[in-house]
Amino acid sequence: MPMNFRHRRSEEPEINLIPFIDVLLVVLIFLMLTTTYSRLTELKINLPTASAQAAKNRPKELNVIVSADGRYLVDSQQVEGRSVELLAAALSRQAGSAKDTVVIINADAASTHQSVINVMDAARRVGLHQLTFATQGNAGANGGEPAGNAANEP
Repeated sequence: MPMNFRHRRSEEPEINLIPFIDVLLVVLIFLMLTTTYSRLTELKINLPTASAQAAKNRPKELNVIVSADGRYLVDSQQVEGRSVELLAAALSRQAGSAKDTVVIINADAASTHQSVINVMDAARRVGLHQLTFATQGNAGANGGEPAGNAANEP
């Protein structure tokens, strides 16, 4: 009995790209919706320049020193006690009626976080909203000279 082998016609495999394109479009839409764009590039502005005479018109500065053991000095006058109320009274006395006074917090590196928060709370209570922290640079970075301010509170 002879066997009759028929040669099957081999069909070439076909790759369907439509599902692949659909998946890529969904991924592209997802990336477009979840990407955050930098808002700094939206506005082109020219910053103002300052002169040496403009620096003389700075608002009054009020230095508050926080020692490592939690004592406070407001413009070189020691505050008796460590409560927020006493500190607020001292800040109010030194600032007077000038509400644009900048409070500079000079906290010892070993002072507690709560001591610094007390200064911020006392300043807020008397209406002094411009706060900054004094820091000192590393000796290797700039010769150990005091650095500028670190932060402002709105």
